[in-house]
Amino acid sequence: MLNFRLTNIIFGMLMLALVAIDFFIFLPVYCYGILIIAYLLALFLGSYRVNSQFFIPTICRARINEKKIALTFDDGPLPKHTPRILEMLRAEGVKATFFCIGKNAAANIDLLKRIHEEGHSIGSHSFAHGFWFDLLSAKAMTKDLKQLHELIKTTIGQDVKWFRPPYGVTTPNLRKAVEQMDYAVIGWTVRSMDTVARDKEALLDKLKRALKPGHIFLFHDSAGVTADILPDFIHHARSEGYEIVPLDQLLNLQPYVGRTALRNNAV
Repeated sequence: MLNFRLTNIIFGMLMLALVAIDFFIFLPVYCYGILIIAYLLALFLGSYRVNSQFFIPTICRARINEKKIALTFDDGPLPKHTPRILEMLRAEGVKATFFCIGKNAAANIDLLKRIHEEGHSIGSHSFAHGFWFDLLSAKAMTKDLKQLHELIKTTIGQDVKWFRPPYGVTTPNLRKAVEQMDYAVIGWTVRSMDTVARDKEALLDKLKRALKPGHIFLFHDSAGVTADILPDFIHHARSEGYEIVPLDQLLNLQPYVGRTALRNNAV
């Protein structure tokens, strides 16, 4: 699979080849421009496709044939929709994973505790989740991640191991920060796009069509439409023979330090 290191090697070899050819046969300047544009495009696509594994090894699904899926929620906890979603999950007997934003968790400590107490897993989604997060230095990213890490540890007594990049964007600096924190990066298989969905039926239909063994579904507990369609999606998945399991069970990968996984079937 093409990654950052391999891309740099290929780009370097192609650039050297162009220089060598140019030494014997005059090449138009635009030949170099095309190569540079292709390189930058590869970096852009690798950065914005969380499942590309381009900069950071990322777990986006489970390698299984059994009809099992997992639900994850980003961006909370928030008082408007998170309690409603928690009530629905409890009523349906479903355990999910919440990738929390630190500033929201700090403002809603009781909700963070409730998520944990009701048996759901908690992962890091950065503290600030700022628009410019992807442009921060590795040192600044690490400081941000440590701030949320300590908040979660103080609140629920657990050292988190899972991290989901804001917007799903990865960079070399983020890789350094993630390695510093010793996190496993968790992506998704199905991005619901619930934060921009306006048609509940269209969203539900999209999710129904995306049901496949081992898939990780990305929702947001900041989106009211998610709370609206969640019970119907759970009922449909079960009617199709799917079991909705905790993410750690789906991946055989523990969310907190000090717990041991039996095996790893994640990709």
